[in-house]
Amino acid sequence: MKRRIAILGSTGSIGTQALEVVDQLPDLLQVEVLAAYSNADLLIQQAKKYKPNMVVIVREDLCDKVKSALWDEDIKVFAGEQSLVDVAAMDCVDMVLSAIVGVAGLRPAYHAIECGKPLALANKETLVVAGSLMTATAAAKGVNIYPVDSEHSAIFQCLAGEFHNPIEKLIITASGGPFRGKDSAFLKTVTREDALHHPNWNMGPKITIDSATLMNKGLEIIEASWLFNVPIDKIEVVVHPQSIIHSLVQFADGAVKAQLGLPDMKLPIQYALTYPARQANHFPRFSFADYPQLTFEQPDYETFPCITLACEAFRQGGNMPCVLNAANEVAVHAFLQGKIGFTDIPKHIEKCMSAIPFSKPATVDEFLHVDAEVRKVKCVNN
Repeated sequence: MKRRIAILGSTGSIGTQALEVVDQLPDLLQVEVLAAYSNADLLIQQAKKYKPNMVVIVREDLCDKVKSALWDEDIKVFAGEQSLVDVAAMDCVDMVLSAIVGVAGLRPAYHAIECGKPLALANKETLVVAGSLMTATAAAKGVNIYPVDSEHSAIFQCLAGEFHNPIEKLIITASGGPFRGKDSAFLKTVTREDALHHPNWNMGPKITIDSATLMNKGLEIIEASWLFNVPIDKIEVVVHPQSIIHSLVQFADGAVKAQLGLPDMKLPIQYALTYPARQANHFPRFSFADYPQLTFEQPDYETFPCITLACEAFRQGGNMPCVLNAANEVAVHAFLQGKIGFTDIPKHIEKCMSAIPFSKPATVDEFLHVDAEVRKVKCVNN
């Protein structure tokens, strides 16, 4: 039987690549729901091609445009943030792919799990903000969370057949981003265009900036701890500029397993959507001849303090990872708008972590309240 999937964030980088996976496996995957925030034109194109049962456009002012374009199609059209939550729980959906950027993905992902839907998770912020709630709910409902991030997919693949064996260390690889090897003085001069020019990956603007600041590795450490129940002092980051080894697992006997592949998100997307089977596809293959050297180095934690900030937030626990995430989203947006400098991003995060009182949120609404409070803090130099 085909696995019926809902793609939340279908017009973004992960969503469009997920549809390429569907193109490769039309007998196994069926698009049941497509959801987008504001890219109505692309959502309409996708809907006409994949004929989902329903589509969601979050921007309500664009609903009439989508309805008009799909008038002759047998496709239901919904609008608004609540519709994202509602479609994630539909009986016609077997699995939800959460590819929404930022904390906006939290509520629909949580509701999908609460309704017993397996979750393919590309939105790392969901576990960063509310990892305790998400994992506890998944355990209570007997629902699996399948990682889509390439690093966490790599760890998941390395652990296949090894879940009974003790883990000594998780090693998350980082490309180093566009500013690898640069010093603090250089970073003060970088522009939006400089930071969006990633050497290996083609991603959306938010995650590309996170890669440039190395905050993405801080968020991934937190996500890995929740996904694999490994304390953060057993998780380390190593810079691997070629982005071929996506992550590694070291076991108690000292053996290390690694997952290799081209810097392309389609493989981890497919693995999450079709697990436990590995299905044949026609995507490009890795060749050692094309990469005669694979190199590694330690991150520069002093020049790129975001990893340290993320680890500190996780150690504090409670609302602090949520504070970290919200402050980062605000600062990245301000940088992309040209309102603050690149080196102001970690400064704003540190400011918010100091300004927001510690608390222990326990529900989605409480986590989102913390998120809203952080967004009221004025950005550094803004």
